[in-house]
Amino acid sequence: MSAPHRFIPTARSMGLVACHACQLLSPRFLTGRRCPRCGAHLRHRKPEGLLRSWAFLIAAMILHVPANLLPIMSTQSVFGSSRDTVFSGVVYVWLSGSRALALLILIPSIVVPIMKMMSLFLLLMSVHFRATWRLRQRTRLYRLLETIGRWSMLDVFVVALLAALVHAGRLATIVPGPGALAFAAVVVLTMLASLSFDPRLLWDALEENHEQQ
Repeated sequence: MSAPHRFIPTARSMGLVACHACQLLSPRFLTGRRCPRCGAHLRHRKPEGLLRSWAFLIAAMILHVPANLLPIMSTQSVFGSSRDTVFSGVVYVWLSGSRALALLILIPSIVVPIMKMMSLFLLLMSVHFRATWRLRQRTRLYRLLETIGRWSMLDVFVVALLAALVHAGRLATIVPGPGALAFAAVVVLTMLASLSFDPRLLWDALEENHEQQ
């Protein structure tokens, strides 16, 4: 038997249930009750977690198109008006000489959401096809997604801050565009998809494969 497919003891195989909030291991007969440590409900797996993750992820992928095509910010001043998307804003900042700032906007605004959706898609597909390869790496990938998810709202915060600060009556006004709303929805939906996903499902395939053998 190859090393990636060898049996690794899990909480389920040992008659235990892990709390999804604090990771405390409890006897399986406590399933449905509250965790002795944090008070969260003990569940064998998150109910309908896989379906909800797919639903949130598909909605995020659909909204990601208008989030990048629609203007995220509209500027009106005595010199005229302009409507900028996320990418056009990155290009403008880059050409103005602030390359570090352009990268700071590009990475959390465009790169991180795409990588997060691709990673979630990979995790969901691996659970769907009962894949048993690189389980530890996929578990670490899920933890990484939870860590970097909050940084995806950086450009929305920037637009909100500019709209609050740069308001000088008839001289200049910055108004958030529909792209900002769509982008915020993408970030929230990907966060919900990540929270709905149960990483313990990744290890179920390994245990089922061992039971069949």
